[in-house]
Amino acid sequence: MTSREAWRAGDGDVAAIIAARHADPFSVLGLHQTAEGLVLRAFVPGAWELRAENGAGETIVNLVRRHDDGFFEARVGDRSERFTYRLVASNIGGSWTLHDPYMFGPVLGPMDDHLLVEGTHKHLYERFGAHPMAIDGVEGVHFAVWAPNARRVSVVGDFNAWDGRRHQMRKRVDSGLWEIFAPDIGEGTVYKFEIVGPDGVVLPLKADPLGFASEMRPSTASVVARTDRFEWTDADYLAGRAAAVARREPITIYEVHLGSWRKGHDGAYLTYDEIADQLIPYAKDMGFTHIELMPVNEHPLDDSWGYQPIGLFAPTSRHGSPAGFARFVDRAHAAGLGIIVDWVPAHFPTDAHGLARFDGTPLYEDADPRRGFHPQWNTAIYDFGRREVMNFLTASALYWLDRYHIDGLRVDAVASMLQLDFARKPGEWARNVKGGNENLEAIALLQRVNILAYGEHPGALMIAEDSTAWKGVCKPVHEGGLGFGFKWNLGWMHDTLDYLSLDPIHRRWHHNELTFGLLYAFTENFILPLSHDEVVYGKRSIVGRFPGDEWQRFATLRAYYAFMWAFPGKKLLFMGQEFGQVNEWDFHRALDWHLLDYKFHQGVRDCVRDLNRLYRSEPALHARDCESEGFRWIVVDDAPQSVYAWIRLGEPEDLPVVMISNFTPVPREDYRIGLPQTGIWREVMNTDATLYGGSGVGNLGAVRASAMPSHGFPASASLTLPPLATVYLRLDSR
Repeated sequence: MTSREAWRAGDGDVAAIIAARHADPFSVLGLHQTAEGLVLRAFVPGAWELRAENGAGETIVNLVRRHDDGFFEARVGDRSERFTYRLVASNIGGSWTLHDPYMFGPVLGPMDDHLLVEGTHKHLYERFGAHPMAIDGVEGVHFAVWAPNARRVSVVGDFNAWDGRRHQMRKRVDSGLWEIFAPDIGEGTVYKFEIVGPDGVVLPLKADPLGFASEMRPSTASVVARTDRFEWTDADYLAGRAAAVARREPITIYEVHLGSWRKGHDGAYLTYDEIADQLIPYAKDMGFTHIELMPVNEHPLDDSWGYQPIGLFAPTSRHGSPAGFARFVDRAHAAGLGIIVDWVPAHFPTDAHGLARFDGTPLYEDADPRRGFHPQWNTAIYDFGRREVMNFLTASALYWLDRYHIDGLRVDAVASMLQLDFARKPGEWARNVKGGNENLEAIALLQRVNILAYGEHPGALMIAEDSTAWKGVCKPVHEGGLGFGFKWNLGWMHDTLDYLSLDPIHRRWHHNELTFGLLYAFTENFILPLSHDEVVYGKRSIVGRFPGDEWQRFATLRAYYAFMWAFPGKKLLFMGQEFGQVNEWDFHRALDWHLLDYKFHQGVRDCVRDLNRLYRSEPALHARDCESEGFRWIVVDDAPQSVYAWIRLGEPEDLPVVMISNFTPVPREDYRIGLPQTGIWREVMNTDATLYGGSGVGNLGAVRASAMPSHGFPASASLTLPPLATVYLRLDSR
């Protein structure tokens, strides 16, 4: 090459651009200052001729085709400063106009690099992923993805014929981020990342880890979407939420799998708007305070119910767009209902288009299979000790609270995160640096997520599904705890269901299974869950577990629910159990709504509705759910008759409520219980009432307590205890 041709790109650079193997395509393509003036180079596959023009359509320069695959270059006259331009390409089929992606400089800055590497980029989603924007008056989308070990990353889609040569990204060496501004595209653009691993092998196309929307499965591409411009109407709701003290508030949660709560007439998924039309008024009428959604993150496999997510920033496209999901949340808030979402940081699937070996190396997952692979679920485990991965997960949690105004996150499978030996045999796990089995990095992640969630979103609920006896789950982080607001009480759930699955004649020998929970009821802020996990895999439905004929099973169910609603702790009920679904849950089909044509199912529904109403209206039943001062035993040791009784207390000015359960089919006449004071005690709940499908045995609406001491109380009353029933008594006046 002569000195007069020194401005031309080297043959090696041209070959590398065409082969999509150049280490820094931005150093070759676009405008570049050389010793012989400004040079413009472009790569436009399929073009035979190429020229650059200004905004007025005037030709700036005709580029020379250097290579038949579409590499062009030219000196740009006497210009010395960079300028904006657009390219006009042509071939035998016609001409087309495009903006050159290599005309634009970087969008990310050193601070993005620093915060990502440090693990403190709280709002990662504001900078990374796909963001429609305008640069120099040109509309397009900025893409950014973390792949530090990749040799090359390109964004591909319909807009460039899925050709990884056309939008090769700029690598930010300090952080391993790759970015590019792709002009002339916008919302709705379908895309993936084409990545060349460190060994030079092109990986299967990857979805965007921070993609805000996805294609409907079985397609797996990400979709450009805006989630920052929804017009919310819930300011007053959020202000009220922030001012409330959740531990003192009534919380009754309706757990829902959106894909099977109801179906469309043709068996199709309901849209988010259709779900809002039906689910929100139903949950409100039933008296629930919150709806908890099983994971709505995008996930490839229906059978996982969402618990093997690919898109931690994308509401599933099964029900529509991100805007549709936002409308659903906004409408729930307008109805006074909170929305809790299940969030899954414990593991992720190894589908080729997902996070597994994202840049050709174990990037998001721990490289050591003793820490990076779940033998129980055949999934990968995040590398919780890597700052960038921690950053990714904390940003995901904040994203749902921020962009979608979610009222809380229920963190799935916390036990598997806390323990290095979870579901592992000896030799299949490695001890931590202190020699223990605690996953110190996962603990730090959970603590950070809770600190950020509560710090940035006052009033939010952070809930742990933890099946262990880990101490301090709900203790503040600064006191050495994990920092959650609430924890599922799985021990209570197992004990009570085991007890009530027994024939009543045998329950006397297992009396402590219902009393044991009070020994630890106030060690955490508990939620009592009858969740989806209890009605699958051969466990049967809740009512299906109980012995006896149909009348006895439904009587037991109503008595159990009333026992639960008076037990210390917030409440959670999985969909269908509020009307006594008989069959196990089957996610392939809708709930058995036709059962509401039958009286026993109507009775259970009406009983749950009334329990929710009482729980919300009586402070004694909820204000001290998490405080021992709100509970006192009355009858704890009547094993021969399987009777339990206690009193629930709120503030001094709140009327106390007494609960009595009889878990045998034998009515108990003249059963005396102690009460804190004399006077009329109204029977505000009797699960044996005829309107619920019961036998109608009761106390004619009230009992009178006299000054006869009993059970350590100064007063007492004689009651009739209905069979397989729970009764509430509330003091009528002081």
